[in-house]
Amino acid sequence: MLERIRIVLIGTSHPGNIGATARAMHNMALSDLALVAPRCEPITADSVSRASGADHLVHGARVVDTLEEAVADCTLVVGASARSRTLPWPMLSPRELGDRLPQELADADARVALVFGREDSGLTNAELQRCHAHVHIPTNPDFSSLNLAAAVQVLAYECRQAWLAGEPAAPVEPDQALATHAELEHYFAHLERTLVAIGFHDPATPRQLMARLRRFTLRARPERMELNILRGILSDTEKLAPPRDE
Repeated sequence: MLERIRIVLIGTSHPGNIGATARAMHNMALSDLALVAPRCEPITADSVSRASGADHLVHGARVVDTLEEAVADCTLVVGASARSRTLPWPMLSPRELGDRLPQELADADARVALVFGREDSGLTNAELQRCHAHVHIPTNPDFSSLNLAAAVQVLAYECRQAWLAGEPAAPVEPDQALATHAELEHYFAHLERTLVAIGFHDPATPRQLMARLRRFTLRARPERMELNILRGILSDTEKLAPPRDE
């Protein structure tokens, strides 16, 4: 289970935090680290030193340009957020996240990504809207700022506790495989294109329509077959859409 949990760091600015994150992961037997557009050189003397024996994770980290690349094969994406947002999203505590993992990862093809934002500003609203759920660490409200590696350590600990305590879940049947992040993003692009084509959605005045549809769909956790059915409906709807004025 643990080898299919990916830690994703976005826009990290200090190499020491990458090394400290690697150490926190290795402590809990997590090994999949992805770095999205880091604002520093990932492999430095500082990052290797702070890894304190887990430098193989620093050297093996996958570096990509976008969040979509980092989580394309994941069936559950959870973003760490310390701030309330204008559009509420499904929220988990670290313990609730851990409790969900055995069932989420019962399918051998399933992957979970835990996404952490920049040290100074966290995750953007757009990045959080690409997550199925958000996880909030209930810190002291008078001093709520957590070091990046400390936040990773808390969630990695809960992942390990779930692995230690969980009984093997019943395997998911092949036709029940959940849609991946990449498949969901293709669906959302198709959905928006179709809604524009039938005149239901005006991108110039979006009024959070696509954000709300994202939230609804991600909360539903569609299976791959279900998503294919929805895309088939969208394709037939596009064929019936009236011609648009050039």
